[in-house]
Amino acid sequence: MMTARSEPRPRNATTAAQAAGLPPRAGVGLKPGHFRQIVETTPDLGFFEIHAENYMVDGGPFHHYLTRIRAHYPLSIHGVGLSIGGESPLDTAHLDRLARLLERYAPQSFSEHLAWSSHGDVFLNDLLPVAYTPPTLQRVCDHIDQVQAHLKRRMLLENPATYLEFSTASMAETEFIGEVVRRTGCGLLLDVNNVYVSCINHGRDPHATIDALPLAAVGEIHLAGFAREHDAKGDPLLIDSHSTAVAQAVWDLYEYTLDRVGPAPTLIERDSDIPAFEVLLDEAGHAEQRLRVHHAPAVDA
Repeated sequence: MMTARSEPRPRNATTAAQAAGLPPRAGVGLKPGHFRQIVETTPDLGFFEIHAENYMVDGGPFHHYLTRIRAHYPLSIHGVGLSIGGESPLDTAHLDRLARLLERYAPQSFSEHLAWSSHGDVFLNDLLPVAYTPPTLQRVCDHIDQVQAHLKRRMLLENPATYLEFSTASMAETEFIGEVVRRTGCGLLLDVNNVYVSCINHGRDPHATIDALPLAAVGEIHLAGFAREHDAKGDPLLIDSHSTAVAQAVWDLYEYTLDRVGPAPTLIERDSDIPAFEVLLDEAGHAEQRLRVHHAPAVDA
């Protein structure tokens, strides 16, 4: 059965993304292998994004280059270690390190994942799914309230890529995220690739999922590549690998998303099999072309 879709948003409408600080342009993740080239060439990019945990040291080459690059570009800092969805209390020492990093670089955006990665004293190098239940909802909201109070800023929460669902879940993912945004006032980092991966894995409509998310809260968009495998039944299983170019199906879903949210800061993610910097620039250029179209004022017929 076809699901009804919302109408595209007028292109001249104000969005949360446009007020978030990052320009509504395309950016890429900042990788050490590209530091020197970026400093020497200052490419035409909207912003760079870093993973917070890679910079939680006092000095060294990472800070040397980031300081020089930050002088010329807006910055997004993306956390991967807060374990927002975990049952344990948040690590206040980690929060303190994060607060110092944000104070040092004054990024235009800070984001984290709707996931958990620690249990007790054990840290798992992965972003694991949460059960969409009222107790989990309350815990996630409490953690986000604590983070925003500690950092004295609004954070963006990223929708996850998932490969399984909990039988105890009593809420849809979109309902859960919408309620988190409503209760905490946080923004949404809309990972379009994650939407596509999760929907294919669970047999859902990606367009209906986009429509059901709190789109007025979008402060940044992520695009990435996925790997294609098959599960034990032979059904398609997509893996959020960040190791390949953005797939055409994800570009199409991105266009659909821009029709609804307007131009929003868009990151090209690549975290393994890192290509030459020119390859990332080219992908960012594809996103930039789409953003320019959605920047243009609507023309009356």
